[in-house]
Amino acid sequence: MQITGGSLRSRKIDSPKGSNVRPTLSQVRESIFSSLLSIMDFEQKSFLDVFAGSGIMGFEAVSRGFSYAAFVEKDRKTFLLLKENAKKLGLDDTNTEFFCADSTKFLKKITKSFDVIFVDPPYQSGLYEGILQTVFENKLLKNDGIIILEHPKSLEIDTKNYTTIKQKTYSDKCLTFLGFSNEHA
Repeated sequence: MQITGGSLRSRKIDSPKGSNVRPTLSQVRESIFSSLLSIMDFEQKSFLDVFAGSGIMGFEAVSRGFSYAAFVEKDRKTFLLLKENAKKLGLDDTNTEFFCADSTKFLKKITKSFDVIFVDPPYQSGLYEGILQTVFENKLLKNDGIIILEHPKSLEIDTKNYTTIKQKTYSDKCLTFLGFSNEHA
């Protein structure tokens, strides 16, 4: 896999092997960051990749100018690959943090808030609503922040407390950009 834009553009990283791995495609990553750029300036912004896998989304964020990215990955083997990818890219601990943890438990413990949170769990995991609720209850998304869900087009997700900013469809997958609804901001 290659980073598609920014200071690390064209740099390659390794992807975990396995049938349950779905790295976000380069076309979709380009679309995500183009959409984000039309909404916010990346300078001094933070990015949380909740189901990080290879780390491609967080690495794209740092490459494109986010000042900080946090990565959460539960699988130990994949986590070690993620750390190796960061080392290969020359990223240090000043603008990145890595957590080998269950994402749902991790989100209930952290106290930091983020400008962008990217959520792409295993599609049939049933985790979307619980994560949205935890982010809301624990104030993990800044008031003007954006949460991005990558999910199957056919999946209905309850997005109470949030307003849909944008939705894009790619074949059988969908990207949903959410912000806090006015009564909760």
